[in-house]
Amino acid sequence: MATLFVYRMLIVFCLSLCLCCHHIHCSVTYDRKALLINGQRRILFSGSIHYPRSTPDMWEDLIQKAKDGGLDVIETYVFWNVHEPSPGNYNFEGRYDLVRFIKTIQKAGLYAHLRIGPYVCAEWNFGGFPVWLKYVPGISFRTDNEPFKRAMQGFTEKIVNLMKSENLFESQGGPIILSQIENEYGAQSKLLGAAGHNYMTWAAKMAVEMGTGVPWVMCKEEDAPDPVINSCNGFYCDAFTPNQPYKPTIWTEAWSGWFTEFGGPIHQRPVQDLAFAAARFIQKGGSFINYYMYHGGTNFGRSAGGPFITTSYDYDAPIDEYGLIRQPKYGHLKELHRAIKMCERALVSADPIVTSLGGFQQAHVYSSESGDCAAFLSNYDTKSAARVLFNNMHYNLPPWSISVLPDCRNVVFNTAKVGVQTSQMEMLPANAEMFSWESYFEDISSLDDSSTFTTQGLLEQINVTRDASDYLWYITSVDIGSSESFLHGGELPTLIVQSTGHALHIFINGQLSGSAFGTREARRFMYTGKVNLRAGRNKIALLSVAVGLPIREDDDSVNHFDFIAKLIMIFVIMKNVGGHYETWNTGILGPVALHGLDQGKWDLSWQKWTYQVGLRGEAMNLVSPNGISSVEWMQSSLAVQRQQPLMWHKAYFNAPEGDEPLALDMEGMGKGQIWINGQSVGRYWTAYAKGDCNGCNYVGGYRPTKCQLGGNPSRISLVKRSVTSVCAEVAEYHPTIKNWHIESYGKPEEFHSPKVHLRCSPGHAISSIKFASFGTPLGTCGSYQQGPCHSPTSYDILEKKCVGKQRCAVTISNSNFGVDPCPNVLKRLSVEAICSPTTSTTMQPNWRG
Repeated sequence: MATLFVYRMLIVFCLSLCLCCHHIHCSVTYDRKALLINGQRRILFSGSIHYPRSTPDMWEDLIQKAKDGGLDVIETYVFWNVHEPSPGNYNFEGRYDLVRFIKTIQKAGLYAHLRIGPYVCAEWNFGGFPVWLKYVPGISFRTDNEPFKRAMQGFTEKIVNLMKSENLFESQGGPIILSQIENEYGAQSKLLGAAGHNYMTWAAKMAVEMGTGVPWVMCKEEDAPDPVINSCNGFYCDAFTPNQPYKPTIWTEAWSGWFTEFGGPIHQRPVQDLAFAAARFIQKGGSFINYYMYHGGTNFGRSAGGPFITTSYDYDAPIDEYGLIRQPKYGHLKELHRAIKMCERALVSADPIVTSLGGFQQAHVYSSESGDCAAFLSNYDTKSAARVLFNNMHYNLPPWSISVLPDCRNVVFNTAKVGVQTSQMEMLPANAEMFSWESYFEDISSLDDSSTFTTQGLLEQINVTRDASDYLWYITSVDIGSSESFLHGGELPTLIVQSTGHALHIFINGQLSGSAFGTREARRFMYTGKVNLRAGRNKIALLSVAVGLPIREDDDSVNHFDFIAKLIMIFVIMKNVGGHYETWNTGILGPVALHGLDQGKWDLSWQKWTYQVGLRGEAMNLVSPNGISSVEWMQSSLAVQRQQPLMWHKAYFNAPEGDEPLALDMEGMGKGQIWINGQSVGRYWTAYAKGDCNGCNYVGGYRPTKCQLGGNPSRISLVKRSVTSVCAEVAEYHPTIKNWHIESYGKPEEFHSPKVHLRCSPGHAISSIKFASFGTPLGTCGSYQQGPCHSPTSYDILEKKCVGKQRCAVTISNSNFGVDPCPNVLKRLSVEAICSPTTSTTMQPNWRG
């Protein structure tokens, strides 16, 4: 993705619950029904928020929003490569301050699940392993290998002891109730046979012996030895059962969406399907669900792995990349959590009795000895709604949905009926003027002899760069005789370069001759192009570019700061779980050959090559504010007239008003990297994405190729993310918790009419009603239309009760809209409201009716 966070920073530089016992010692155990915290069985909802993928200033707000959304637990991986960048040298500062992150979770009154790994995958560079690990003598990753086990145990002990020293395990009064060792190892364990099994059992034993006082889990590891709990990852986990009948059923990764790759589509997962998957897991006896991701965030710097994983790790999560609530995903899941919590006593006390209600319909009923009763009514049909009879009452079930009945009578939630608003997010111009655009040409005509070396043949890129830079120069020369035919009107020779990934730029005598790149699915590629050589010596320079290191063998803003000046600088380049991925190669390994010379083919692979790691601008530290003055910059208007393939750009701008997260939209700028105040924001690469943009239906099994959005490159600009309109659509008899009173079981009660709730962002108010219809409206948010039944008072009612207010609620009833516009027809209210900036003096008080 080409849109990257700016988060209101000074300088941008671009290279193109036992909560009460947190003060006393508590115990965390488990049985077949659930985790037990201080002796209490709990149904727990968790969400993944990775501390390096946001800024410390964002953590408190993200965690509070997660709590408000009904979560009990925050889950995070621990990223080895950022904490131990070189052997024995540790970094726990800034975005890597793990202790601060866990304490922020504790302060919010939530629990934590610490997935130490230390292999994490996570679409993170090198799967979270530090690159230096690759060069430990005799090492082989994730197998029964002593050098690897020593290093892994050393880091795991480092993290566990750090948590113990800060009293952060629940057994010490802290928030951590679970820890994970290894990650998605099951398939690799089987592939390796005895060596894999021995390593897995060693890892489990090593972790348990650390004495954290809380359970350990291994995800996607069906052979996890006692007392380690095996758990499930996936889009659906209702068919999963733990490997022992006395272990709880845990879902460590309920995928809320999917990651994005450069040149690929944006993946979305409808919340109706995600809620259906979660409810289906709970109704089958599951007791712990972790949404991966709940806030995906940003792959800052060069942390994105893959390769070809984008800087954005939004993941279509309930809280978006910018830290804003994504509706309706956030709100609908919040209502699901409330409904499930109402069933908790029955769920943890009994096993379900399952009965058939039809060909694709079932009832799961939990009845405890104390009189608690909860039911789940399911319709697995992907096409048709169903009317079922349960406990002598009729219930209507939409296709691919589950209704939750906390008292076995009243429906308080249905996974397919979304009653919360839909927020339309847009990137709007920030009205911030860019000042003093200046440029600097990357010097490709000469090399810094102090940083180069020459050797025979082609070298693997990471062995040379040690991942210190994305860039490695491969430079050689060829002598062309004056009698060559192509110099006298013949056809130019062809250069062929075979690369193992990921992108390549060809320079002949200092001029860009061509480019090529691979994809995440096919990293290896071949460049073939005509080259304009001259008589005498010719310099061939190949710039190999890495776009994230492999994370596995099969590879299946900054927030709100108020500053006066900002500086933008840009460098532009013109145009999954397996073992031993540490042995995979990157860069140009050949062959490299010239074809079409009088002598025929000239193989250059084994002649002398000179290597330089990185770019001159990197070596001069141009990315730092202190390094800016080390070179002479020219006005960009002059630089445009002298187009060069490798360029740095910088500019100042004033911070715009408002509290919205800011982004730097790099579309139209090609490929490069971005820094802000010397801190790398990440890579950008404008590429047209292909996707199915013809709408999305929530029913049926989800897969990443379903529900996609394509790309649309434009021009670079500073933009801010805002909620521009909000929509809601609720039917007359939408399930509502207010209609549930367990004490009135079997007695008639008054029906509480549902309401449409609309809410703009803070500092914004509803300025107008774009659409309103009580009746049978058609379409979806952004494209509503009146249907055959429509109350003529719809607009007046919504404008009266909502315009000028930051939030409002409107009751859905015939009495509220005057007369029944179509008797004996199930009606609904659909509305789209426009949100606009406002001030406290112009806002009207919130009003509900």
